[in-house]
Formats: sequence, structure tokens, C-alpha cells
Amino acid sequence: MNKNIALNWIGGEWTDSGIHKDSINPANYEVIGQYADGGLREASDAIAAAKRAFVETEWKEDRALRAKALNELADAFERHSAQLIDILATENGKVKGEAEFEVSMVPSKLRYYAALTRTEYGRAADPKPGRLSVVLREAIGVAGIIAPWNSPVVLMIRSLAPALAAGCTTVIKMPGQTAQTNTLVSRIMSEVTSLPTGVVNLFSESGAEGSKWMIESPDVPAISFTGSTATGRAISAVGAQRLKRFGLELGGKTPMIVFDDADIEAALPKLEKALTVFAGQFCMTGSRLLVQSGIADKLRQRLAERLEAVKVGPASDPASEMGPLIDRPNVERVNRAVNEAIAAGAKVIVRGGPVAQGPLAQGAFYRPTLLEVNDPDMDIVQKETFGPVLTMQVFDSEQEAIALANNSEYGLAASVWTRDIDRPLRVARALEAGTVWVNDWAVVYDEFEEGGVKQSGLGRLNGMAAMDDFIQFKHITMTHGLAQR
Repeated sequence: MNKNIALNWIGGEWTDSGIHKDSINPANYEVIGQYADGGLREASDAIAAAKRAFVETEWKEDRALRAKALNELADAFERHSAQLIDILATENGKVKGEAEFEVSMVPSKLRYYAALTRTEYGRAADPKPGRLSVVLREAIGVAGIIAPWNSPVVLMIRSLAPALAAGCTTVIKMPGQTAQTNTLVSRIMSEVTSLPTGVVNLFSESGAEGSKWMIESPDVPAISFTGSTATGRAISAVGAQRLKRFGLELGGKTPMIVFDDADIEAALPKLEKALTVFAGQFCMTGSRLLVQSGIADKLRQRLAERLEAVKVGPASDPASEMGPLIDRPNVERVNRAVNEAIAAGAKVIVRGGPVAQGPLAQGAFYRPTLLEVNDPDMDIVQKETFGPVLTMQVFDSEQEAIALANNSEYGLAASVWTRDIDRPLRVARALEAGTVWVNDWAVVYDEFEEGGVKQSGLGRLNGMAAMDDFIQFKHITMTHGLAQR
């Protein structure tokens, strides 16, 4: 392996596309390395390797082998966790604690699906005397995984673990923005001797030629994609030509509903983190604050003070509470959305914005912003900003809160804050969201499904249902002995 260039891992070998691009630290825009930028050739080679592994190895039939490999993967990620945290924080921009949190979630997911591999099963029954029917849950074949740059390690593993548990072989397209991290992930996986050659193939790509071929290829019957709703719609339209199976976790615009009887002291730290974790570059970012009128003045003031005090800085500074956006073009995009909202009538509570002076000016930093709005149809309310921008709306009644929360094309997650014993379940059931947190935010368990409704996606990740995107059912019926007539 060429240690000077981050390479792709395909068919059990390190491959160099010959096209080298710089990897950038978004906190200071320094070059931290180079990577081999993948594309159509890498995708084609990876698909071919995965197909060979699916046909020629015992991977799809050997549950014990799959469980062993998944447990060994968990062990390998634990061995290299410190190194992975360092490169993720440097290349992605996450502050150290956030990088530690992301990496810490990986082993448990792998071990959960290792256990599920041994316990997941089909069914059998005698529909009539002398007749036996068996339904087998079989791997669908080669699974394509397209991971985003905002949490590249855990979101890739979140799709990979159930795909491997189901018996699929895999092709993984990782974002070019995190190529150094991607290659370290490949190195970690290459240490697992229980993984047959070609079961996992991974390449980094800054463009879309490789991922486009994954969507079009007849040899990739299932795609697991995490990313924007616009891209999810586009790839679904292309994949529909081959009746391809899609698992899509897409955009979100998470409402945080705070009722008059909420514990404000408990809510404030969570409301702050819901906006600033990963610098707001998170599909479950709490980007819409809905506050009941009785506490609106108090909450507005207290939250504004907290957001103004957030220490923005690089991961290398232990005091940093929020890192940079992924790059400068995203700073410009977020700031443009904020300026347009202000021009359209949004009231500025905390302006935040790009850091234009001082030692952070070279990086892609954007301070938290809080805007109060009265028009629920404004773009800043309806469109995913993917940055640390929070809108605040005031409501009077429970019914109004539910209506405001559901007034969105998205339905990934929501949060409800109240000390009422009956209200949480009543409101949660009325909200159009795949996940609802009560008096908390971003609580995720390996054992419980997550995913969106409406334009936030299809299918589920985590939990037992995550394997369904990678499974096909086969019914075998047999006649034995003399059938009773």
C-alpha cells in the first residue's frame, strides 16, 4: 500500500486510480494528504469483485462465518479507535468529543448484527396433510452502500453491518471529503481474516460516476443511501428502471416542541446541542424550535445567551465546542440562506455567521444563528439548511404545535418537551416523524429502528428491520408421502 496516497480497497487489493486530489482540514484549509479519487472503473471493479464473492464463496450460506467476521470487525475497530478518532476530527472537522462519540458507536452495531446473524430465521408450516412449505430469507446479492461525509464512519457501518449479517457482499462508495478516514477504515477491515476476499469493497469518490454506475448496474440489486432528499429522489428514479431495492435515509427538519410546563433547565443544554453537534450538519439537527407562548420570552433569552457563548474552534483545541462546516462553499451556502430569510422578514435573535477575522478566518467556521419567524412557509423553515441555523416559532395550543411541526415535507425526527404525563404519547402519535424523543434529543439504540416518513426516506436502519432491505424471500413447497384426500 502506498502510504503517501490514500488508496481504494477493491477485491482484497489496494488500488490507485491515478487521479490524486488533496485532502483538506476544514478548520485551517491545510492539506493533510492526498487520495486516489475513484470513479467508474473503481465502481465496476468493486461490483465485479463483490459478485464473484457472492457466487463463489460460502459467505451467503454460512451464518457462523458471518457472525465471526462481524465480531472480528468490532474488535478491529476498537483496536484502532484512537487513530480513527484523530483522523476523523482532523479531516471532517468534528470536535474531539463528537469524533469519539461517532467511533464509539461502531463496535456495538457490529456486535448486535453478529448476534442477529445467528438468531434471524425464516419459517415452515404444514398447510395441508402431506404438504410442507418453507420460507427462506436469502441474501439479495450485491448491496451498494453510499455514505455521506457528515458522519462517514458510523453511517457507513449502520448500512454495512445489516448487509453483511444478511449475507450480502458489498460495494461502498465513500465521499472524497473524508478519503483519509475512508482508507483507514479500509485498513481496519482488511485485518479481518474471516472476511472472504471481495465481500467488502470500498472506494472514495469526489464526483458521481462511480455511484451512478452502482445505481444503474444490474449486478447491484439493493442500494442503501444516506444523504439529501434531492439526491434520494434522483437515484430512485434511475434505479426504478431495474426495479432496484432502495433503503433511503434522507433529509430532515427536526422540530423541537417545548410546552409551557417543560423543565427549561433540562431542555436548554439539549436544545443548544441539537443545533451545534456536528455544526448542524446532521439529518436530525434540531433546526426548528417551537415554543409555547407562556415561556417564549424566557426561553428565547436564555437560549440566545447560550448560543452566543458557544466556543467555535478546531478539534485540536480541547476547549472547542463546535467545529467548522465541511468546507467554505457550504459556509457561503448557509450564509446565503440566512441572508435571504432576514430579507424575507425573519427576525434576528442571534446572527452568528461566518468567522471572518482572527485565527479561525482561514477555516470554514460558522457561528450559531437563531432567527424568529412568523411565516411557517419561509424557505428557512421548510428547506434543510444543514448548518447551525435555528428558527423559532411561537404557538399557543397543543393542536397548533402539532400542525406547525407537521407542516413540512420532512418527517425524520421530532422532540417533545413537557412534564405532563399524558401529553408525550398523545403528541408523539400525532407527529409525522419516524422517531420522536420525549424530553431528550438524538437518542439512538442499535436494537431499535430509525428512519423517516414523507420525504425523509424509505425503509429503516438499526434494529431487526434494517436487514429487510438486503433480504429476499423464497418459498419452497414440497409434497411428501400420500396426501390425504
